[in-house]
This record gives sequence, C-alpha cells and structure tokens, in this order.
Amino acid sequence: MVLRFFLFAVTFLFVSCTELGERDNPDDPHGINFRNSSSSGEPSSSAASPPPTSSSSVVAPSSSSIAAPPPPSSSSSVPSSSSYVALPPSSSSSVAAPSSSSIAPPPPSSSSSVPTQSGVNYGTPVTYGGETYKTVVIGTQTWMARNLNYNATGSVCYKNEPANCTTYGRLYNWATAMALPADCNSKSCSGQITVKHKGICPDGWHIPSDDDWNALMTAVGGASTAGTKLKATSGWNNSGNGQDTYGFAALPGGNGNSGGSFGLVGNFGYWWSATELNAYYAYGRFMGYSYESVVRRNSVKSDDLFSVRCLQD
Repeated sequence: MVLRFFLFAVTFLFVSCTELGERDNPDDPHGINFRNSSSSGEPSSSAASPPPTSSSSVVAPSSSSIAAPPPPSSSSSVPSSSSYVALPPSSSSSVAAPSSSSIAPPPPSSSSSVPTQSGVNYGTPVTYGGETYKTVVIGTQTWMARNLNYNATGSVCYKNEPANCTTYGRLYNWATAMALPADCNSKSCSGQITVKHKGICPDGWHIPSDDDWNALMTAVGGASTAGTKLKATSGWNNSGNGQDTYGFAALPGGNGNSGGSFGLVGNFGYWWSATELNAYYAYGRFMGYSYESVVRRNSVKSDDLFSVRCLQD
C-alpha cells in the first residue's frame, strides 16, 4: 500500500515537471514564452529584421546606389557640395583638385592656332603715298605685308567708310589697279601689260601676275593649305583666322562692285592679278573664313572691286 502511494506520487511529480518545461519553452508556439504570438507558428519578418535605422545612421549602400551623380540641372552648372566626380589619376599618389591655372585649354585647331612670328623674314619697309608698309620675304619673293591703301582715282573704301581703308586698304577695279585706260575693263589690253607691270604700286614694285601668285602658292607648300598659312591670326569671322606663318597677314576686306554695293567683309578677301583672261575677265585670288586654300578665279574687270598686294620687282 505504501509502495503504491509512493509510485503514484513520483509519477505525478514527473508529469507536472515535464508539462511545465514544455510550456516555458520559448520555441513552443503554445507556450507562454513563445517569441511570436502569430498563429502561423513561423517567426515574422519583423522579428528577424533589425529595426529601421534613422536618417542619420550609416548603412552600406546597395549596388544600385553606387553610381555617378546625375548631371546638374539647367539652372546650375556647378554641382552641389554633396556631389562629386572622379578626377583622372595624377602622377603622384595623392589626388588634389587642380587650380584654375593648371587647367590647360584644349590645343587650338589648325584654323585658329597662332604660332610665333619667329620664322617670319621681314624685308625693308617701304613708304608710299604717305603710308609705310612692312614687307615680308617668302621664298624668292618680297611682298607688302598688308593691302595697298593708295588713293587712286576710282578707288573706294569698303562701304565708303575711311576706317575700312585703314584696316583693309582700298578697293579697285582692274583697270584702275593696273593704271590703264578705263576701256581696258571691256577690251583686251594685253599689248599694254608689261612684265612686272607697275600699275598703282610704288617704283620697284608691281601688280603680281598670275604666275607670281602661283609661285607664292608653291613657296608656302601649295594652294590647298595656303589660306591657313597666309591669313592673319585675327580679323576673320567664324573662327576663320589663319596661322600667318609667313607674315603675309591676309585680311578679309570683302569686295564691291561698280554699282556701289559692298559685301563679305570679315568673311572673304579678294586680290587682283595683272593677267587677263580675255577682254572682260582677269585672274585673281581669294581666301575665305572657312577655306584652308587660296582659290584662283577669274573676275569681271569692269565690275569687281578688289584689294591689291604689291610685289617687289
């Protein structure tokens, strides 16, 4: 009897302790200490995830957040202090923002580069009509270094403004430039044209013939690039300046016609030669702001008003 009571008590105590341990198990979904009260029996995502951080917390960015900053808006071309851009590596191990003086401009294009004048071979200046002209030696020739501004009867300033004569020289029809009778503009005067024809140039100088112009083209490396080498380093519109390699300093004096119209100053320059094509035309040359070349052309002797460059005999 006593033995049966003892066995009953021991059994009761064992069962009670077992149930109490199961109910205290935090992984038992029915226990009082279960970590989540949801009915699914699985921990919720909120239980497994850390609490959201505040805006001041630092977290590792995701792969999608590591990217170049967006381009600045049109209202501002300067990035904000919080944005950054990568700089190219320098030769040293440290990378610093370059100063404004260390940022070199891009190399100039061939049409706008300005070389030094150390290679220019200047000749003896010549004074004529109250003005002094620099001269330059190119190959075997000596040219005036600017357009003639001799006030011959029948010559004009571009748009009849004296300031244009100062800058570009005067404009002449062919017979005026050649100092020939006016009717030579409408008939052939080949019998009156001499070798090294003086025209309105000073003594010892002449209006260049078509062959003289060809010789100049050869001396500077060919007509196809002569414009770049002969045009002045300033004064041409639309980035059309040249290198002025030889000091010829050609400027875009434009042209005129016998009717009193003018055009193309700043964009084109035109020069006469002493060589006739026929009764109505003579050869000349022109250069343009967008041209690397010097172009040979025939022009109307009576109508076109062009510049003159004198060449030493």
